[in-house]
Amino acid sequence: MANEFPLTVDPAAYRVKDDALLTPVLAIYPQIVRHNIATVIAALGGKPGSWRPHVKTVKLGSMMKLLVEAGIKSAKCATTLELRTACEAGFEDILVSYPHTGRNARRVAEIARSFPAVRVSAIVETKEHLADWSGTSIDLFIDINTGMDRTGIEPRDRERVLELARQIRAAGLVFRGLHSYDGHSAEADLAERTLRAQGRYGELVSLVSFLDQQGMKVDELITAGTPALPAAIAYLDLWNGTFKHQVSPGTLVYCDCSSLRQIPQYGLRPAVVVVSSMISHPKAGIATCNAGHKAVCVDSGVPNCVVLGHPELTPLKPSEEHLPFAVASGSTPAAIGETLYLVPRHVCPTVNNFDFAALIEDGAITSVEPVSARGHEGPL
Repeated sequence: MANEFPLTVDPAAYRVKDDALLTPVLAIYPQIVRHNIATVIAALGGKPGSWRPHVKTVKLGSMMKLLVEAGIKSAKCATTLELRTACEAGFEDILVSYPHTGRNARRVAEIARSFPAVRVSAIVETKEHLADWSGTSIDLFIDINTGMDRTGIEPRDRERVLELARQIRAAGLVFRGLHSYDGHSAEADLAERTLRAQGRYGELVSLVSFLDQQGMKVDELITAGTPALPAAIAYLDLWNGTFKHQVSPGTLVYCDCSSLRQIPQYGLRPAVVVVSSMISHPKAGIATCNAGHKAVCVDSGVPNCVVLGHPELTPLKPSEEHLPFAVASGSTPAAIGETLYLVPRHVCPTVNNFDFAALIEDGAITSVEPVSARGHEGPL
């Protein structure tokens, strides 16, 4: 793990002086969050309006407010609970980048009515989606599938995109632009990743030009998840067009092992750790802490984290409450009861595992706050 995800961070910067924490606990470091926000804005030429972060990672209203305070007025989200929390945090323009239908779509419209000063938009990919937004204040982006094959229309299916744009306007709704998420742009080699991502951006720019020529002006284009950010920044046709362009990485607010490996060039730092305790030495070469997959998500694979200051510990497959480690030959494992600080491989669902987070500044617990956008709203 240490070779796969090298972290050049000082473990002492994450230590919590207060030993009263019940572990495992989610620890967030606002000073580092501010650093990461400022770093991404700097990479975007000092233009916070070029960033529409996805708040599925951020989850806490207080951390969303740090984005707003830095001048970031627009955001993306997936769930209605994230939408409500983002509205409360002060964002002025929020895209629900998930194709909600039926009662879920009506709930999006209800929240939008509760926050009339917030411009709320949604994504669609078919005429059947339009009925859910008819008579609402929700503006619409057409979702473009550039290869993830989860949702959206393929960019080469130009006539289908054009027809849907016309149908949006015929229904009395606002066609705002195109949305494309390229989280699959994650090749290990940056040159290869850039080449492939920019090929997809070229298709998007060509699609915008086609729609413009057909009288369906595209005002906005949203691209770029976390690993594709450098490719999007460097692709000038995204920034010099007749449309407004925004990138939408959200993971970079907190960072994790994967994002730090994918884009190490910006000087970002992990702003979230899971604080855990060593609980067992069940056999030679094995040690176990109390942060199983209910604490540190394992969806991105094993190893699922890095243990700060303990390169001799390689995380193995966790169970619900237990995370075992392989202990390097000749090394003495951390003592039972010792506090461990785990940087997740995938921070987004890890944050979603916790009801509360401890906010840490200068080694002290400054507050304990609910993870306010965790999970989903109730069924009604």
